[in-house]
Amino acid sequence: MSPQLQAFMAIAEHKTVHAAARAIHMTQTAVTQRIRVLEARLKTTLFVRTRAGMRLTSEGQALLRYCFSVSELEGETLASITGAAVDTTIRMVIAGPTSVMNSRVIHHCLPLMTTYPNLLLTFNINDIEDKVQLLRVGECQFAILEREAVMPEMEYKVLAPERYVLVCTKAWKHRSLQAIIGEERIIDYDASDEMTFNYLRHYGLIEGARHDRHYVNRTDAMAMMLVAGSGYGVLTAEFSAPYVSQGQLHILNQGEIYENALALAWYKRPEPPGYFTALIQAIS
Repeated sequence: MSPQLQAFMAIAEHKTVHAAARAIHMTQTAVTQRIRVLEARLKTTLFVRTRAGMRLTSEGQALLRYCFSVSELEGETLASITGAAVDTTIRMVIAGPTSVMNSRVIHHCLPLMTTYPNLLLTFNINDIEDKVQLLRVGECQFAILEREAVMPEMEYKVLAPERYVLVCTKAWKHRSLQAIIGEERIIDYDASDEMTFNYLRHYGLIEGARHDRHYVNRTDAMAMMLVAGSGYGVLTAEFSAPYVSQGQLHILNQGEIYENALALAWYKRPEPPGYFTALIQAIS
C-alpha cells in the first residue's frame, strides 16, 4: 500500500495521530501530512477529531474496508505463490449473537481451517455491540444481523431464523402465564433489546405484562438468572433445550415460537477470494 494508506490504517487502528505515529515509527507531523495528501487526492474528509480520538467519516469507513480487502487479496496471492508461509496468513472476523454463533456458525466454519491452512478465524460472539458499525469500520468482515438491520450498500444472504420461546424457572411451572407476566420482571440483554417485548406483542400478551426489566449481557448469565427465578424472558429453542431437559427451565405459552429473521451481511469484494466465498457458503 502507499505510504498515505499505511498512515490512514494506523490512525484507524490506534485512534489517535500520536499512537499511529509511534506504531509506524514516524513523527506526528509526517503522519498528519500523509493524511492531508490523501484527503486532497480523494477530495474528501476521512477523519473527524473527537474527545475519544479520531473518528472515521462514512468515506473513511469505506476506504478502510477497501484497505482490508486489498490486504486480504495480497495475502491470498502470496500464499498461492509461497505455500503456507507464516507471513501470508489471513484473518477473518465473524460477529454474531451467542445463540447463532454457538449452534451454527462456529460448527460450520471449522472444516475451512483445514481446507485453508492460512486462514485464521476470529468468532466475535456479541449480543450487545452494534454489529452494523463493526462491519462498516472493518472490525469484522461478516456479521449476523437481524434482517431489517441490513443496510442497502451491504450484500447479504438470508439465514434460517432464530426461534424464540418464552421461558421461566421450573419452580413456576404451576403458575398461570398471566400471573407470571403480570407479576414478574423481564430479563433482557439491555434497554435496546426488544425481543421479549416482540414475543409478547406477537401473541397479544403485551398489555398484561409488567414492563420493568433486569439486564444481563450474556446469554449463559441470562439462563442462570432465569433458572434462579429472577424473572422470565425469551431464549432460542436451541439454547434453552438443555435447561428444559434437565428440569431447570419451563417453557411458557404452550411452547409457541417467535421467529426472528436473520441475515449474513458483508461488503462486496470486486474479486472475492476463495476462502471468502467458502465462508459465505458454510455459514448460509
